Amino acid sequence: MDISPNDHHPLRRLSLDQLRRRTSMKWRTHPEDVLPLWVAEMDVPLAGPVARALTEAIAVGDTGYPAGDAYAEALADFARARWGWDGLVVERASVVPDVMLGVVEMLRLVTEPGDSVIVNCPVYPPFYQFVTHMGRRVVEAPLGPDLRLDLAALEKAFARSTTGGGRAAYLLCSPHNPTGTVHTAEELTAVAALAGRYGVRVVADEIHAPLVTAEAAFVPYLSVPGGENGLALMSASKGWNLAGLKAALALAGPEAADDLARMPEEVSHGPSHLGVIAHTAALREGGPWLDAVLGDLADNRRLLAGLLDEHLPEIRYRPAPGTYLAWLDCRKLGLGDDPSAAFLARGRVALSAGPDFGTGGQGHVRLNLATTPEVLTEAVRRMAEAVGARPRPRSETSLTG
Repeated sequence: MDISPNDHHPLRRLSLDQLRRRTSMKWRTHPEDVLPLWVAEMDVPLAGPVARALTEAIAVGDTGYPAGDAYAEALADFARARWGWDGLVVERASVVPDVMLGVVEMLRLVTEPGDSVIVNCPVYPPFYQFVTHMGRRVVEAPLGPDLRLDLAALEKAFARSTTGGGRAAYLLCSPHNPTGTVHTAEELTAVAALAGRYGVRVVADEIHAPLVTAEAAFVPYLSVPGGENGLALMSASKGWNLAGLKAALALAGPEAADDLARMPEEVSHGPSHLGVIAHTAALREGGPWLDAVLGDLADNRRLLAGLLDEHLPEIRYRPAPGTYLAWLDCRKLGLGDDPSAAFLARGRVALSAGPDFGTGGQGHVRLNLATTPEVLTEAVRRMAEAVGARPRPRSETSLTG
């Protein structure tokens, strides 16, 4: 499948003026003099196949309720081609409004109010918010110093959560947000073995699965030995920047099919029909566009590492193969628990606050890499100025607000 000329280098196509015309959360939360590198939206044009599918649907007034298995079938084919996984069975897939609402419904299937839900902190802040709001108790199992799964900490959390016969679930973030860590088959197999030993049900949020470099090899949790009674959520939302077109898929392993069958029928009323059309087109025809994005992200990771080394060497950054997020350790800058406040107030750069990600987030920020090289370069320059660093002279003209 050929890529349209307009889809080459998606992260280099839009100017700052064009981006500021957007009305989404990323671009309207802060004043116009702020560079927004926080919420998980990409600064890209819509992928050609997705734009065509939506245009065709609107042209014929196809704006009713979603129906059929096209989304699940497209994801099954994508998983087979991209990850070598044949285990996505359409009959064990159900469309849900989005990944986090799907997580809530899955957790309701396998836990009761008051039960524990284990998470690997630092982790995506809505994990805390949604779990708490549904009456479950969050139990943290911190990542290791290498930002990978700490199996000893995980076993301790499993044991603590199931003492006395209590039910528990493990909300796995894979690939991990905010660190970009991609869990290996060996790690996930060990997770499945621990979950089986302690009777903990695994619910895997795999929304960032398409955004993994080929070298790292994303592994679906349901594909590993022992993952047969697992549940997972997938979506084209992050890979193709479709957050405003709501749709996701809830997936069940063969031993969890009965659990998924108990999901209330009304949950399937929430997804957008246009969302389903867009996600299906992305998975069917958007592979070349996605590959172009992955190439741009690899360039941006290298660019960020070089910029930080030059302008802010005190910040510790480990480029990771998953997601488009960078987890920055700013503790040596002496900016307190929430460095994002200083970067926003003094540098007019909006980043995600580390403490929101739970234990281990203090002194950190999350930076969204999915922007143009020019915006990324200017953001680091502003961050350096915010802490009094002296950046080297630049030949190019700085962006203005």
